[in-house]
Amino acid sequence: MTNFFEYLQNLLKQDSRFFSVDGQFLRNATAEAAMKYDENLLQILLDDAKTAKKFFAEVNGRQIFKMQQFVWMVNNREFLPGSYTRFKNKIGLVDERGDFISESGNVEMVFPYKDCVLEGGQTKDDQKRSEIFYNELLASDDVDRLFEPKVLTCAKKFSADGVETVTNFSDTDNLIIKGNNLLAVASLLPRFQNKIKCIYIDVPYNTGNDSFGYNDRFNHSSWLTFMKNRLDLAKKLLRNDGSIWISIDDDEQAYLKILCDELFGRENFLATVIWERAYAPVNLKKNFSRSHDYIICYAKNISQFHLNGLPRTAETDVQYKNPDNDPRGLWRPDNLSVGPAVESNIYEIITPGGRKVLPPKGYSWRYSKERFAEMVADNRISFGNGNIVPRIKRFLSEVKQSITPMTLWRYDEVGHTDESKKEIKALNLAEVFTTPKPERLIERILTLATVEGDIVLDNFLGSGTTAAVAHKMKRQYIGVEQMDYIETVTVERLKKVIAGEGGGISKAVNWSGGGSFIYCELAKLNQNFVEEIQAAKTFETIWEIYQKMVESGYISYKVNPADIDAAVDDFKELTLENQQRFLMELLDKNLLYVNYCDIDDEDFAISDADKKFSRSFYNV
Repeated sequence: MTNFFEYLQNLLKQDSRFFSVDGQFLRNATAEAAMKYDENLLQILLDDAKTAKKFFAEVNGRQIFKMQQFVWMVNNREFLPGSYTRFKNKIGLVDERGDFISESGNVEMVFPYKDCVLEGGQTKDDQKRSEIFYNELLASDDVDRLFEPKVLTCAKKFSADGVETVTNFSDTDNLIIKGNNLLAVASLLPRFQNKIKCIYIDVPYNTGNDSFGYNDRFNHSSWLTFMKNRLDLAKKLLRNDGSIWISIDDDEQAYLKILCDELFGRENFLATVIWERAYAPVNLKKNFSRSHDYIICYAKNISQFHLNGLPRTAETDVQYKNPDNDPRGLWRPDNLSVGPAVESNIYEIITPGGRKVLPPKGYSWRYSKERFAEMVADNRISFGNGNIVPRIKRFLSEVKQSITPMTLWRYDEVGHTDESKKEIKALNLAEVFTTPKPERLIERILTLATVEGDIVLDNFLGSGTTAAVAHKMKRQYIGVEQMDYIETVTVERLKKVIAGEGGGISKAVNWSGGGSFIYCELAKLNQNFVEEIQAAKTFETIWEIYQKMVESGYISYKVNPADIDAAVDDFKELTLENQQRFLMELLDKNLLYVNYCDIDDEDFAISDADKKFSRSFYNV
């Protein structure tokens, strides 16, 4: 078929409309001509015996053009020179697709970018992101040792006294892990299953601005698979009275809600919070300027979950006064009448000043005549100057000491994106993180979902806002991040928190410093090759990496290296990005990191210190 496609291209060179000035085949122009039954195109195809046989059928002595078959061949990228699909098929590395997301055991390893929102006026080139991944969906048949616990390495404890190497992990240690967020979370299960009180994640938004080079349908399904894999593990980690909070925007919010309904149960849905993340329109937008994101909230088991209220503030209590110096303290007047009317509670009240009062038409008094007399005797009814309609005295000391949260969170209450960027900038870190969340937003979530000492997980840690806020609020935390900025941004931020930095919520919670956290990494295996591939800039470097992979790496059983060597010329025709992508797919993803069960294998050279820490973590 590939040779025939090349034969067809050479034949169509008779018509210059189908090729650019530099000789590139114009697939769209050719397909459009076919759909219009272009006379010159049809004549070219009929005059050639091979194409006439391929694309025409004889019916009652007439030649009928098989237009759909022709257009399919023209548009199918499998037959194009430099085609990634063509090369993969040639060397035998084929994709497996087709299962429903909810039913498949397929695993999405990574997804491009932590957050894909573009600011007004920016282009993709302006952003110069370093968070480039080559995503791969592993078929269930390819997943065997993927989710086994991994060896932990490079364990260090950071505290006010500095940094020290550690070989022991305790139940109260805060923890930061560098590594693939799916595999790191799987490694948490042996120790933390059913122990996490709150999970907050700021997931990839999948806005389409991430240069994710697949058609929309695959992009969307791949993102949903990515989320399903991670939410499956998250549910296992949550306590029965725990909850999960997920930041998302309009592009995937509705689909994520349906996915979470299936995974967590519709009965465990708590709310969809609207966070007002912007306070001014972006005038460069063609249509709407989005001013909000969503936070989707689920309980693991709603019958056991308790949502804390928000603390009362001076603003909420301003209506409470004490004009009569009641020893019970501040109070506010409340309406004594209520509707609809209860006949037995309609009676005449005579005020101390002699005024006769009845409830408004259609209403009755809230209490019976006898109960009302008891409340008057207890000084719980106010008549003002003695002649106004009686009112109930609601004492501040007796009302609920927290406020039920609403689902609309305004920027003046929980912060906005500009505020969060200023918080990061004020820390004077080595790198700038462009899409953090404001500390006040995370503070509200942790206030509602946790109390001091509870464990909080964020496995899309980014700049470390969740960990920083949890540290200041005296919650235990676990954070996971794969990117290198975990060391230059996240860890450095937490070191400043320990030192007592005064930004974000520090003043509100009287933070002055202290505490500690442990930083460690998943012990790399094939992940070393992943990082080399991502950094490669030339074919020569790519080929050197490939040769090292064949010699010392762990590659897919699906391919024979000899087939790749024989197809090196085709491999060269691929773009650099597709060359990188191919090497990524070639790696055995079950061995990105060293599995804990292989900790004593001499080939992996795990140090004694790393062995002690890993065994301590897994309670062995």
